[in-house]
Parts: sequence; structure tokens; C-alpha cells
Amino acid sequence: MRYTLRQLEYFIAAGEAGSITLASERIHISQPSISTAISHLEQELNVQLFVRHHAQGLSLTPVGRDLLREAKNLVAQAQNLYLLASEVTDQVRGSLALGCMVTLAPMLVPELTHSFTSSYPAASIRHTEGNHEELFEGLRRSEIDLAICYDLQIPEDIEFAPLVELPPHVLMSADDPLARKSSVELAEIAGKPMILLDLPISGEYFLALFLNEGLEPTIAARSAHHDVVRTMVANGYGYSILNATPRSDSALDGRKLVRVRLAGKHRPMTIGTATLKSLRKTKLVMAFSEHCQAHVSDAYIPGMIAPNCEAPGQSGA
Repeated sequence: MRYTLRQLEYFIAAGEAGSITLASERIHISQPSISTAISHLEQELNVQLFVRHHAQGLSLTPVGRDLLREAKNLVAQAQNLYLLASEVTDQVRGSLALGCMVTLAPMLVPELTHSFTSSYPAASIRHTEGNHEELFEGLRRSEIDLAICYDLQIPEDIEFAPLVELPPHVLMSADDPLARKSSVELAEIAGKPMILLDLPISGEYFLALFLNEGLEPTIAARSAHHDVVRTMVANGYGYSILNATPRSDSALDGRKLVRVRLAGKHRPMTIGTATLKSLRKTKLVMAFSEHCQAHVSDAYIPGMIAPNCEAPGQSGA
């Protein structure tokens, strides 16, 4: 056999991304290395794996689709060797496929994964981001071993272990007159323009806050991107309601944001880890779950302001 598992991994990344550029960004490997690996596989197997589209990425050939499926199976079997070995030894090792809610990933993933691999050098983590529906499907298809998400509409086949509760708050521009208040009620903002973080399940949660009080928000704009919502709010387009609180009180364009407590009793979002109930947890998955329990709490959340560290009227988002 004159091809390597590393070359297969690069082929898989390109096949799933549909682009060498995107694959390079996802797995943090240079584009020339990925291109060379694909060319070597094509020469070694004497097949064409991709159709190259000028400036439009790649598409798999029919044989490329078949080989992608087999390559994924082969790489998974190779990883299982590490997992099986770790089960009969005290060493935590192998590759963990981690999924994370797209709004939480920029804050949680870097510190959590770095501290975990520092504690367990024989382990590695491949992470991906998605909304709740995508994460649950990833768990069912065994594309993800463990997901970090919220406790919203958890399906029956998913086991959820809570980490920390995040109450909702109102995010405003620094120039908004209500930004000087210590708290605001939903009735005060329902008639003002709202920038809705519009993700599956999450969007329903935000709208339900108003519905539960017999109110209807005035939605001025929607976005599935957390930073777009924050920047629109910072520019005075309207307010938003969010739960996660980055440590920065600035939007990406540098404009300031203010977070104001939402008065009343409202269902919080709870961050936790999700796994598939029917799948036995490996030592690696259990170790990462315990790592999350030890590093995420009311007193400390990686990349975020924890609930016990908040003060009324504190800036942030």
C-alpha cells in the first residue's frame, strides 16, 4: 500500500468541503499539501477523484464518491485502534470529533480543546460548528462523538449533561436611551426594532419569551450569524436578545455594545454536552465530558462572562 491515512484524511476534507481552500481552513493544512495528497491518490489508484472547476472548487466524480465513503470507513477503523487500545490502558488517546453550537464555538472551543490536549497529549480534537439540528444529526450519523449545545428541544435519543445556565439579556448600542437602565422589561422593547438571531430552535426560544407574556416583537432584521447581529445592534439598527456573553463589549467594527438585564422570570438556556444514548461512551469521550464539567461553571466559562461574575448594566453581549 503506497498511500497513507494522512492522504486519505486530506482527500476526505476536500471531498466534504468541495474546495481545497475550505478544506485547508477546516483542517489547518496548507493548500499545496492537500493538492499533492489528492494527486498522489489519483495516481496510485489510477482514478480521477474530482472534477476541477475553475474558481468554483471541486466536485466528486462517481468513483470519487464511492472512494470517499470507503476512505471515511478506513480512517474510522484506524482511529478505532487507538480507542480500543485506550480502553484497556489508563491512557486517554485517539481523535475526538467535537461539535459545538455555532454561536458558542468561538468562545468555548479554543480554550477547552487546548487545555484538554495539553492534559492529554495523546489525544487530538477535530471540531466542527453547526446549529442544533445539524449537531443532533451529526451525533446520529457518528460524524460527531460529543456536542456542546443548549438544552433546547433535546430529542429522546440524545443524552444531555448540563454545565451552566445562561439567562437572557437585552443587547443594545451604547447610544440607546434604555442602555442606561439597570434592567428592562419585554413590554418596554416589544415595539422597538429587534435584530433576531435566527437559528433553528434558538430563534423559536427568543420569540417564545415574548409569546409567554402575550407580546409580539417588532422584528426589523434577522441573521443566523452572531457577529452580524452584534454589529447591527452596535450601529443602532435595533436591540437583540441573547444569552451568551462574550468578554468583549465591542462589535467587530469596534462600536460599543451594552448588555442590560431582562427583568422578570424567563427560561434560561443551559449549556451542556450531548451524546447519543445508544452509543457506549469511550474513555476519550468520558474524559472530555469530565473536562467540560471541570472548566465550565457559574463562576467561570471559557471566553465568556460567567453568570456569577455579571453585574447589572455590565457591558458585553
